[in-house]
Amino acid sequence: MQKKNWKAWLYLLPAIAFLGVFMVYPLVDVFVYSFEEGYNSASQTFWGTGLYNYSYVLHDPYFLQAVKNTFILVVITVPVSTGLALLISVGLNSIKPLRDLYQTVFFLPYVTNTLAVGLVFMILFKKTAYSDGLINLLIHFFGGPSVDFIDGPYWAKMLVMCIYTVWVVMPFKILILTSALASVRQDYYNAAKIDGTSKWRTFTRITLPMISPMIFYLIITGFIGAFKAYSDEVAIFGTDLNAAGMNTIVGYVYDMLYGDSGGYPSYASAAALILFAIVLTITVINLMISKKNVQY
Repeated sequence: MQKKNWKAWLYLLPAIAFLGVFMVYPLVDVFVYSFEEGYNSASQTFWGTGLYNYSYVLHDPYFLQAVKNTFILVVITVPVSTGLALLISVGLNSIKPLRDLYQTVFFLPYVTNTLAVGLVFMILFKKTAYSDGLINLLIHFFGGPSVDFIDGPYWAKMLVMCIYTVWVVMPFKILILTSALASVRQDYYNAAKIDGTSKWRTFTRITLPMISPMIFYLIITGFIGAFKAYSDEVAIFGTDLNAAGMNTIVGYVYDMLYGDSGGYPSYASAAALILFAIVLTITVINLMISKKNVQY
């Protein structure tokens, strides 16, 4: 038995080594950096250890703005994208002859380059010297005033960002939910029809409980993905997100490492660990909620 255990560990050794080098070691390194005050990446020296890096990051207005943007993005896009994906998936499931075709059409934005989609959105919403953009033309058509969605007020820029994020993440959710709906046994629906159960009650009492594990999975991954948002913002507002007021926590970490305010790995490490703590806390809360509402 002991010989078999050694063989099992030997088979696992490459995966364990990979995880140790590329996940565990960087996490430990970031944790150490976050407590090294005044760290100089060129000389590899620092003048003390403590919580100054965390204090600096938590009082930095750019970081606070990034936290605000990220939380707004998470709170709006995760439930909206999941709800819309569920509605579209239910609709696709009811038109079985064309389900595969429509499923492919809805999945196309997911495999399209993020920057390309961002460029399209910028063209749709951005005001230029030659045009107000297609969206403003529609607003004018219905008698509304022109709005600069890219360089204008904060609410307009956040609206574009939320619409863009929902558009990008929804195809994957539609694919997962459509597959989940197809896996629900028809016997349950036949029994509900025999009992004369309404469609709404069938949906809430049969469909939702049966696909609740997939919905929970999408909510968890949606929260994590929204908290890691960065490239989407760059695609629409450019690389200077602080000037646009649209930076995210991941963008702040990147700026501290490589951006205009770069060269501060200690601050970046502190911000990264704060993000890790936020994501971990929300994930744990979701796991606790799922024990009561998810049926496996």
